[in-house]
Amino acid sequence: MNRLKLAELTSGVGALVVGVGLGALFPHWFGPTAGLIAFAGLSLHAFGMWDKHRLEAVGPAENPRWVVALYWVCWLLLAVALAMLLFWNRS
Repeated sequence: MNRLKLAELTSGVGALVVGVGLGALFPHWFGPTAGLIAFAGLSLHAFGMWDKHRLEAVGPAENPRWVVALYWVCWLLLAVALAMLLFWNRS
Protein backbone atom coordinates (compact mmCIF):
# COMPACT_ATOMS: atom_id res chain seq x y z
CA MET A 1 0.00 0.00 0.00
CA ASN A 2 1.53 3.29 -0.98
CA ARG A 3 1.59 6.35 1.23
CA LEU A 4 -1.18 8.17 -0.68
CA LYS A 5 -3.62 5.30 -0.29
CA LEU A 6 -2.78 5.02 3.40
CA ALA A 7 -3.46 8.74 3.81
CA GLU A 8 -6.81 8.38 1.99
CA LEU A 9 -7.77 5.45 4.20
CA THR A 10 -6.77 7.28 7.38
CA SER A 11 -8.73 10.36 6.33
CA GLY A 12 -11.84 8.33 5.49
CA VAL A 13 -11.76 6.38 8.75
CA GLY A 14 -11.20 9.62 10.67
CA ALA A 15 -14.23 11.21 9.00
CA LEU A 16 -16.30 8.16 9.88
CA VAL A 17 -15.24 8.26 13.52
CA VAL A 18 -15.95 12.01 13.76
CA GLY A 19 -19.41 11.46 12.28
CA VAL A 20 -20.24 8.65 14.68
CA GLY A 21 -18.91 10.69 17.59
CA LEU A 22 -20.99 13.73 16.68
CA GLY A 23 -24.07 11.59 16.30
CA ALA A 24 -23.46 10.09 19.75
CA LEU A 25 -22.81 13.49 21.35
CA PHE A 26 -25.87 15.21 19.89
CA PRO A 27 -28.57 12.57 19.36
CA HIS A 28 -31.40 15.04 19.98
CA TRP A 29 -30.13 17.40 17.30
CA PHE A 30 -29.33 14.82 14.65
CA GLY A 31 -31.94 12.17 15.52
CA PRO A 32 -34.82 13.53 13.42
CA THR A 33 -32.62 13.81 10.32
CA ALA A 34 -30.47 10.71 10.88
CA GLY A 35 -31.87 8.94 7.82
CA LEU A 36 -31.22 11.94 5.59
CA ILE A 37 -27.69 12.34 6.94
CA ALA A 38 -27.00 8.64 6.42
CA PHE A 39 -28.37 8.81 2.87
CA ALA A 40 -26.18 11.84 2.10
CA GLY A 41 -23.11 10.03 3.44
CA LEU A 42 -23.98 6.89 1.51
CA SER A 43 -24.43 8.90 -1.69
CA LEU A 44 -21.17 10.80 -1.28
CA HIS A 45 -19.25 7.64 -0.49
CA ALA A 46 -20.74 5.84 -3.49
CA PHE A 47 -19.86 8.70 -5.83
CA GLY A 48 -16.33 8.96 -4.47
CA MET A 49 -15.82 5.21 -4.72
CA TRP A 50 -17.15 5.12 -8.31
CA ASP A 51 -15.06 8.14 -9.36
CA LYS A 52 -11.85 6.78 -7.82
CA HIS A 53 -12.41 3.40 -9.47
CA ARG A 54 -13.02 5.13 -12.81
CA LEU A 55 -9.86 7.21 -12.50
CA GLU A 56 -7.76 4.21 -11.50
CA ALA A 57 -9.09 2.20 -14.46
CA VAL A 58 -7.66 4.82 -16.85
CA GLY A 59 -4.16 4.45 -15.38
CA PRO A 60 -1.53 2.03 -16.69
CA ALA A 61 -1.58 -0.38 -13.73
CA GLU A 62 -4.33 -2.94 -13.26
CA ASN A 63 -5.81 -3.37 -9.78
CA PRO A 64 -5.15 -6.64 -7.96
CA ARG A 65 -8.10 -9.03 -7.67
CA TRP A 66 -8.57 -8.36 -3.97
CA VAL A 67 -9.00 -4.63 -4.66
CA VAL A 68 -11.65 -5.36 -7.29
CA ALA A 69 -13.37 -7.80 -4.89
CA LEU A 70 -13.42 -5.19 -2.11
CA TYR A 71 -14.84 -2.64 -4.54
CA TRP A 72 -17.80 -4.90 -5.32
CA VAL A 73 -18.28 -5.96 -1.70
CA CYS A 74 -18.49 -2.28 -0.80
CA TRP A 75 -21.21 -1.74 -3.43
CA LEU A 76 -23.12 -4.71 -2.00
CA LEU A 77 -22.87 -3.29 1.52
CA LEU A 78 -24.00 0.12 0.27
CA ALA A 79 -27.06 -1.51 -1.30
CA VAL A 80 -27.84 -3.25 2.00
CA ALA A 81 -27.45 0.05 3.87
CA LEU A 82 -29.75 1.80 1.41
CA ALA A 83 -32.37 -0.94 1.78
CA MET A 84 -32.17 -0.60 5.56
CA LEU A 85 -32.62 3.17 5.29
CA LEU A 86 -35.63 2.83 3.01
CA PHE A 87 -37.40 0.03 4.89
CA TRP A 88 -36.26 0.50 8.51
CA ASN A 89 -39.33 2.39 9.76
CA ARG A 90 -41.94 0.71 7.59
CA SER A 91 -43.07 -1.87 10.16
